[in-house]
This record gives sequence, C-alpha cells and structure tokens, in this order.
Amino acid sequence: MEYNDFKTILHERRSVRRFTEQEVAVEDIKEIIDCARYAPSDTNSQTWEFIAIVNREKIKEIEQMTWDQLHKRAAEAEQRGLSKEARLLVKSFGPYATAFSDAPVLIVCLATPYMSKFRDRIFDPVQLVDDAVWAEEGIKSSCLAAQNLMLAAHARGLATCPMTGPVLLASEQLREYLEIPEHSQINMVISLGYPSERPGKLPRKEVDEILRIVN
Repeated sequence: MEYNDFKTILHERRSVRRFTEQEVAVEDIKEIIDCARYAPSDTNSQTWEFIAIVNREKIKEIEQMTWDQLHKRAAEAEQRGLSKEARLLVKSFGPYATAFSDAPVLIVCLATPYMSKFRDRIFDPVQLVDDAVWAEEGIKSSCLAAQNLMLAAHARGLATCPMTGPVLLASEQLREYLEIPEHSQINMVISLGYPSERPGKLPRKEVDEILRIVN
C-alpha cells in the first residue's frame, strides 16, 4: 500500500452516530476482528476480547439501561443542589452516551488481565509494580486493538463510533446483562454499521503543538 492511501484512510475515518437499516454480515464482523487482533500488545499478551451484539432489541435494552443510570445520577445530583448540572448531564451527555442506539451492531471491547511468562517468571517475583498497573496494561493493548478495528471498518465501507458512556454509567448492569466475567474490564463500546451521514472533519492541533523533539 502506498503511504498516501493509508493516510487517506486515517484522515477520512469519522465517528458516525447515524446508520442505515442495512445489516452487517457476520463475515464482515469477523474480518474486522481479524484486523483488530493484529494490533501490538505488551509481550504479545493479546489482552482483548470482543462481544458483537447483532440483535437490535438487545442494543435498545443496553441503551435503556444507560439512560436509566443516567437519570439516576442526575436525580442524585439534583438532591445535592446541582439542578443545573443534572439537567446538563441528561441533555448534553445523554445523547452522546447512547449514540449507538440505531446501530445494527454494537461491539463491546473487553480488556483481559495481562498475563505472560515475563510476569510469571520475573515481574511478579520481584514485585515490579502493583496489580493495578497490570490492569492498565490490559486496557492499553485493548485500545490499540480497538483502533485497528475502527480503521479496518472504515476501509471496508463501514462506520464506527467509540463510546464510553455505557461503561461510565452502567458498567455493572452491562456486565450482568452480557454475563461478562469479573476478571475482564469493559473498555468501551463501538457502534458499527453503514453510515447514513458524513460528519465534517474536526480541527486537530498542529503537529508542533503536540510534538517535542529531543536531540
């Protein structure tokens, strides 16, 4: 592949929140996950798993449990005298947290515990870091796989939108609903489908603002 072709894929990918009614073939989902699994991971630990929900009614149920928890948080905030903030939480954050509602596919990205021969033989015996750090390692690798997933989807003519709203608001409800084991962290959800909108390109910081070169 030419570099400019790859850069075009990067530049043209968008976070899409509106989808057509067209279903996504299971073969396409598997192909995209095949790309995701070739992401790099710490000592090739491959700390990722994915749940692809292709039942629209189940997706709507996840949307509802997210809204339920959002309204619960807003009510608690209002009781503390934060009426304005409670209204903004529902009005402003709610639509973003549930922007997967009309997608034909919802992919739940999981981060599994970081395990490797390095941890077993070296890291844990010398108590290199706290256990919480290993949980972070799993999330880091899972995020790399998620980026592969979204770029692959775009290259295949599909659209995605990564979201953490359901995780921030209803992680325990989502865990119970999908029977996700306790040792797996819920990283994010990604809506997947054929786009019915073409969002504009949002501005980015200039390279010189985010890069420091050390000679």
